[in-house]
Amino acid sequence: MLRRKTRRAEGVDGPLDVAQGVDDPLDAAQERRVRAVLALGGVPQSDLPDGVQQVRLRLLERAASGREAPRDVSAWAAVVASNLAMDWHRAKRRQERIGERLASLRQLEHPSGEDSSVLSLAVARGLDALPDALRQVVVLRFYADLPVRGIAEELGIPEGTVKSRLHSAVRALRARLHEDEVV
Repeated sequence: MLRRKTRRAEGVDGPLDVAQGVDDPLDAAQERRVRAVLALGGVPQSDLPDGVQQVRLRLLERAASGREAPRDVSAWAAVVASNLAMDWHRAKRRQERIGERLASLRQLEHPSGEDSSVLSLAVARGLDALPDALRQVVVLRFYADLPVRGIAEELGIPEGTVKSRLHSAVRALRARLHEDEVV
């Protein structure tokens, strides 16, 4: 629980709370409750420590912004943990949808001449060699024909990040195709 220093102002009936230095805003029982809420919400065991840290961070941010601490920190932390579990599932579903799109795009066959088959194979190998973040934006932009804004919304990242990743990916693909002497 947040450590508080309580002092009575002269002539005032209620306490005046002043937040002090905070080592850990959650005590052991509150942390166990947060872990339980996250686990019951379907968050994998490996992601539970990150979820607990997010709850701590939000509690510290609340105190730093000057807002008073919640009356019942344990209940507040449980609600935040529940919201984090829902956010985790949304992000997971978004990644699954992207994965399904990528899988369906890779299954499409484009019958063509021998030269374009060699080029297609080289591009596919180049895409496989890219990091996931770069490969995602390339496939969504050039295969799914999504605009930069659409990619940014789908991935939940800024448009500038999409543009930067596209630039890096195209440069890496171009270098790979020249290296393999395909282009």
